[in-house]
Amino acid sequence: MIVSKRLIKSVGTNWLPFADAASEGLPLSQILRLSLFQVSVGMATVLLLGTLNRVMIVELSLAASLVAVMIALPVLVAPFRALLGFKSDNHRSAIGWKRIPYLWFGSLWQFGGLAIMPFALIVLTGDNVYDVPFAGEVLAALAFLMTGLGLHMTQTAGIALAADRADDETRPRVVALLYVTFLAGMAISALVVGFLLRDFDEILLIKVIQGCAVVTLGLNLIALWRQEKVKPMTREEREAPQPAFRDAWNDYIKGGQAGRLLAVVFVGGLAFNMQDVLLEPYGGEILGLSVGATTTLTAVWAVGALFGFWLAARWLAAGQDHYRLAARGILIGIVGFSAVIFAAPLDSAVVFFVGATLIGLGMGLFAVTTLTAAMEMPRRGIVGGGLALGAWGAAQATAAGLAVALGGGIRDTVQGLANAGTFGESFMTPDIGYSVVYHIEIGLLFVTLAILGPLVRTRIVTPDQPRNQRIGLADFPT
Repeated sequence: MIVSKRLIKSVGTNWLPFADAASEGLPLSQILRLSLFQVSVGMATVLLLGTLNRVMIVELSLAASLVAVMIALPVLVAPFRALLGFKSDNHRSAIGWKRIPYLWFGSLWQFGGLAIMPFALIVLTGDNVYDVPFAGEVLAALAFLMTGLGLHMTQTAGIALAADRADDETRPRVVALLYVTFLAGMAISALVVGFLLRDFDEILLIKVIQGCAVVTLGLNLIALWRQEKVKPMTREEREAPQPAFRDAWNDYIKGGQAGRLLAVVFVGGLAFNMQDVLLEPYGGEILGLSVGATTTLTAVWAVGALFGFWLAARWLAAGQDHYRLAARGILIGIVGFSAVIFAAPLDSAVVFFVGATLIGLGMGLFAVTTLTAAMEMPRRGIVGGGLALGAWGAAQATAAGLAVALGGGIRDTVQGLANAGTFGESFMTPDIGYSVVYHIEIGLLFVTLAILGPLVRTRIVTPDQPRNQRIGLADFPT
């Protein structure tokens, strides 16, 4: 019996993913329960960036430019994650809770946004009793903003809570586990929502989205239950002065090639994210795929991103350079976008799904390696990894929001001009608008490579620099 127990324990440690992330202060069971908030965030991300944009463009016949603006609203909230994290770090509470209040109110915002979203979208299509000008646009924008604010607040506070409870040795693996849970939540949610919406109608859309709202609140309640100890603050803690953000930012910018790296993150974010609002409508309108089939694209993308995360961990542990790995991710993305472009003339769903997988793989590899490079940049004084994380997140999220809006606008403009015969009869095809956007993304990826080049050339590896690097994603903003 003793031998079998030891064998089971050994098998669990060696074979179960992230079994070594547990510590005395944070057992594996509590890590897995806390990670449920990432499942709810992944589900909301699938709805915002996957299912709803296809439904609004194809089934509800809304303009892609309008849909792009709506989808971009929650993404543009992301730069405030650094502020939300800072506020939760310094939250004054009589019972000492810092993260739980932000987790709770973030959950409420997320629930409220999803609860009103299907009705707002139906009003946006013009299906209403009273014709109130701009009512649909205002309500839909409010729903997307509420959902975006809620998921960013929930995720920031949840990851910070996990980092607080983990010790120094296990913290990177704990938050890496949360990142994997986020991707798994996206993949599972995409499959489930796609299955439920396989026979689309408006009543079913209301049921599915509001069901997701209820599941969100339930998962987040289970996740936050008894995760933070009651620890009343002392008078000294309540009156302690807070560091100034301006001083911390100036200190960060003075260290290393921070400005160039942030430019790489911004332009690369534009390149990888312009397709977010177009990939599923492209599959539905050009290749004739069903709602369920196109929703699985998000699952395919998440699997590719997860594989990119795994490759980054292995290659960084082997001592490979961050910037060279980021360039590798860019090249993979170029191949992925090329495959998506060729899927239309080939009329091949297989080529389309391969392209989507490669886009996820390249984007995941690019994101992880640029983040770790940002967190390793020289910093002095009061600056820590949180500021590097905030700068990276602001550049990435702002680029993603702009990219989504630009992608839809460019597609509508080009398609309208093509349909009017501006470019000639040979360009009057239904896929020309999409194709132009994908070609622009490939061009931006080459621009990103050009910006990244000097960072690769100036990278110096000293003899005493450790070759084995653990991928420290203790603050990954997913």
